[in-house]
Amino acid sequence: MANYNSVSVLWIDSDLENANTLIDKIKTQNINVTLVHPEELSRELEINHDLAVISLNKNISDLAKLKAVQASQGAVTPIIARVCRQNFELGIEAMGGGAKTVIPIQLEDTDELTGKIKLLIPSNVESGNASSYVFADPASRKLLALTERVAGAEVAVLLNGSTGTGKEVLAKVIHEASSRHSGPFIAFNCAALPESLAEDMLFGHEKGSFTGASSSKPGLFEQAQNGTIFLDEIGEMPMQLQVKLLRILQERKVTRLGSLSSVDLNIRIVAATNKDLKQAILKGIFREDLYFRLSAFKLTIPPLSERPLDIIPLAEQFLKSEMGNGKLYSLSQDAKDQLVSYRWPGNVRELNNVIMRAVVLTNDETIDTSHLIFDDLYIADDTRKSSHLIDGFSNNALQFKQADEGLSSSESLSNVVKNSEYQTIMTALKSTRNRDQAAQILGISTRTLRHKLQRLREDGMAVTRAYAR
Repeated sequence: MANYNSVSVLWIDSDLENANTLIDKIKTQNINVTLVHPEELSRELEINHDLAVISLNKNISDLAKLKAVQASQGAVTPIIARVCRQNFELGIEAMGGGAKTVIPIQLEDTDELTGKIKLLIPSNVESGNASSYVFADPASRKLLALTERVAGAEVAVLLNGSTGTGKEVLAKVIHEASSRHSGPFIAFNCAALPESLAEDMLFGHEKGSFTGASSSKPGLFEQAQNGTIFLDEIGEMPMQLQVKLLRILQERKVTRLGSLSSVDLNIRIVAATNKDLKQAILKGIFREDLYFRLSAFKLTIPPLSERPLDIIPLAEQFLKSEMGNGKLYSLSQDAKDQLVSYRWPGNVRELNNVIMRAVVLTNDETIDTSHLIFDDLYIADDTRKSSHLIDGFSNNALQFKQADEGLSSSESLSNVVKNSEYQTIMTALKSTRNRDQAAQILGISTRTLRHKLQRLREDGMAVTRAYAR
């Protein structure tokens, strides 16, 4: 845990009077704050702080100035942007402009604000914990605009999307943009526990209601009072619990196990699924009346392959979360090309995994194509008009195991990755007529494939002359 007595924060704000009031409260939390006006942003301003907080009004011009000052001094200070809660678009622009996260200007809860500040201190950033949703692609921006409108209405929301698309993150966006933002956000995975335990967690119990119930315990519905409860994988909920959930939605009351009285609820329910619930209804495993109760408004999250402009911002966000080890990672242009070209069957979760593997494999701070290992790769056979799944990750895992038994250095690990990449590329080349087709099924550009082939030849690997040009 970092020693927060030595934390230094640079606060940029044009409203100095109100900023001073808030800063005085923050300083009581053992955080040192230096307040400056945006007009003071210049190359002479020392950016030697652990964190920067900047308040934005109409645009991100002040943020751009701050980033320019950082660049001139080689500083990598994380930035928190404060924007009006009603101006979502400005918040998204700030994220695109280099802010690590965005918080509402209206947030005056000192504990919550200092908690967000402490979370972004570089020594405290948890690996792989970047959870912000990126809205760079037009498809994502359209989803954001719809989400803003839904957040302001007191309706149940059903999120639909493939595994790993970020349904829980979007549920948090709905919560933060709603009038319940100051209340709790409670998440529960309906497939994570057997029915008996799930019932106890959701509804709670009274003392003595069953063996081992030594005290009364409120369930998650009660814990979400005045806030939002997120029910993930709702399609996996057992039928008996579906009946009880329907009653809660109808009556807005919950009864603990072993209790004769009920508790009034003031909560919002957001559910999510990666299944076709209408098919589940036809199969008799999901209640139709519950479906219509949950889907007062339905939001569909497109897979990552359908919002390609989100890929690089997400990847860079995941790389920033690795700053805790003292390195500032970046992506080469070839690596970016390959990331954008890949079809991402595992969506954002798979992208996070790929980036984390790349950080492990690189010996410096630049991520190149040789460091990117994907979970799977489809190789198309034009002759038979079919496709064959090559589990590249399993092949790599086998070679890593072999390497672990006979090799130990980082150079040996690099050779293992190189050999695996060579075999995957050669399989693609043999199953296609030309280099362009091979590059397409590999999910990379022809230029990237050409560079890879040249590098393989220089390393002494057998590459046919027809493909070595």
